[in-house]
Amino acid sequence: MAYPMQLGFQDATSPIMEELLHFHDHTLMIVFLISSLVLYIISLMLTTKLTHTSTMNAQEVETIWTILPAIILILIALPSLRILYMMDEINNPSLTVKTMGHQWYWSYEYTDYEDLSFDSYMIPTSELKPGELRLLEVDNRVVLPMEMTIRMLISSEDVLHSWAVPSLGLKTDAIPGRLNQTTLMSTRPGLYYGQ
Repeated sequence: MAYPMQLGFQDATSPIMEELLHFHDHTLMIVFLISSLVLYIISLMLTTKLTHTSTMNAQEVETIWTILPAIILILIALPSLRILYMMDEINNPSLTVKTMGHQWYWSYEYTDYEDLSFDSYMIPTSELKPGELRLLEVDNRVVLPMEMTIRMLISSEDVLHSWAVPSLGLKTDAIPGRLNQTTLMSTRPGLYYGQ
């Protein structure tokens, strides 16, 4: 759960979210190093006299500043592609939950069991109890087992919706007439809010 004035991500609850956090840190470090190098070069150019102007015309310099960005892009792209494939992979799900988006609520159906479905409505602000979170609390929560692979089938009945649980690293669009799927696995018990 996020807290007020939080600057970073929520704590990771799934292996996918842990990978996303590592990728974020990896990419941020590359951006930080590039920014520091550019700032250093700009400050040098502003404070010193250029004595060797022929250096800027050298073939070696042009080769380096062409190859180095390509290597940096590869260092960013390869981990990103790996995570994309991990997010799309479905390994023998233990449970399937069908999620249908409606104008002001979500419908959930445990498809592995007969007649196990319910609607989840947001609790109005006037009916919230102390300690409950506005626009996040619902009357019927989805209960899922931990450390098991769960397949979520997500669609919509009326308009576009977005089904997301940030601490699990999930965000899937609910589109009328299309059935999207995603997998999740929680590594620890808890109450995880989505939007």
